[in-house]
Amino acid sequence: MMRTPDQDGRTSVPTIGVLALQGDVREHVQMLEAAGATAVPVRRPAELDAVDGLVVPGGESTTMWKLAEIFDMLDPLRLRVKAGMPAYGSCAGMIMLADRIQDGIEGQQTIGGIDMVVRRNAFGRQVDSFEADLSFAGAPIHAVFIRAPWVESVGSEVEVLATAPPGDRIVAVRQGPLLATSFHPELTGDARVHEYFVNMVREL
Repeated sequence: MMRTPDQDGRTSVPTIGVLALQGDVREHVQMLEAAGATAVPVRRPAELDAVDGLVVPGGESTTMWKLAEIFDMLDPLRLRVKAGMPAYGSCAGMIMLADRIQDGIEGQQTIGGIDMVVRRNAFGRQVDSFEADLSFAGAPIHAVFIRAPWVESVGSEVEVLATAPPGDRIVAVRQGPLLATSFHPELTGDARVHEYFVNMVREL
């Protein structure tokens, strides 16, 4: 691990990877750096071993799953998450961190880790993309939803951090060191969700 300890022995500037197989990698890198982390792209198991936490970006979850298998990353990702590595998934990344998915393609696999059921493309197609003002972990934020999933149900250890209309759908959750949102905070210029995650990494 590449850690810079502060006076309390915690990581003041954690190194956080962004899974760079597909999706909006550059935007997450920029937001992580704005939030006080060192951000690096991750495509190989050796690169995964060198980070303190990981962002799984938005994109297309089926493509991301297939590329993770091609790059021999799926099992290493599962092992790191199971071992307690902090991870944050946005949109497609939320699907990748879900233990169970609905409306996936046949045989679709995930990294898993969060005890939840996520419905793929639940808010509709690209033309149904929208923006909304939400409360995330008690703070007001502006959220961008693009072909977004929502969470159908969560286990007892999962904390719901945000809901959105229609019907107060669950759109942000946390379970231990794992965080997921169905929206794209990397597209708004507001680094608070990334700051929340960076602080999660610092706490471990």
